[in-house]
Amino acid sequence: MSLAPKDPLDGVVTRCHRILLTGAAGNLGKVLRDRLKRYADVVRISDIADLGPAGAQEEVVPCDLSDAKAVHALVAGVDAIVHLGGVSVERPFEEILPANIQGTYHLYEAARRHGVRRIVFASSNHVIGFYKQGEVLDADSPPRPDGYYGVSKAFGEQLGSFYFDRYGIETVALRIGSSFPEAKDRRMLVTWLGYDDLEQLIKRAVFVPEVGFTIVYGASANRDSWWDNSKAARLGFRPVESSEQFRAKVESVPPLPADDAAGWYQGGAFVKAGPFGD
Repeated sequence: MSLAPKDPLDGVVTRCHRILLTGAAGNLGKVLRDRLKRYADVVRISDIADLGPAGAQEEVVPCDLSDAKAVHALVAGVDAIVHLGGVSVERPFEEILPANIQGTYHLYEAARRHGVRRIVFASSNHVIGFYKQGEVLDADSPPRPDGYYGVSKAFGEQLGSFYFDRYGIETVALRIGSSFPEAKDRRMLVTWLGYDDLEQLIKRAVFVPEVGFTIVYGASANRDSWWDNSKAARLGFRPVESSEQFRAKVESVPPLPADDAAGWYQGGAFVKAGPFGD
């Protein structure tokens, strides 16, 4: 008789005093703003966009991630960081640089100075977007970014690896697929990540002991998969949602033309964005 593997969160207290959530005004930040209150006495939320008044269990701290001093103050007194902040779509490099690259560096430096030991870094499937659809990748597959946004996320992963090796700050890099209320197209039938599975991933990334530097792909238990999470087994992530509920609707729409690169590569339309400024 085979036994189910032990959940690495068994016996672990999954609550801390203060969690910092950057990018709290973004699509996923709005989803996590309330959900993170299950795991912290206080959720400090931050963005450059308007966050409205602080709710129960909240501290609202606006912050421009390109401002090192402001980020240093933002990180003071937190136990863990869920870093979603930054530009989340493909843009010219000059727009990606301040928040996604400089800002991520500022965040890790502030964590080092304040003794924060755990960061959840919202990476992206666009780190590996130039692999062909259907290729199965794991955490050791070399990055093949599909644009400047993907490059910035590859930089953030390497920064997390460095800060663990040098300073012992643990990072879980979540290569998020497509986290929306529903799968919108054929690609998303493979890459979709439901919000409950996203929350489970965040919870495990914050509280599972001894994660070191871990890359995990963020996708639900969809029928088809391009991503193998076996090398992130220490997290015990077992998705419970599936994109299958959207299949009939998605497949009622004609597929992309055979010569459309968005249908060839895992990054979808991101592989076609730009060049900018020509």
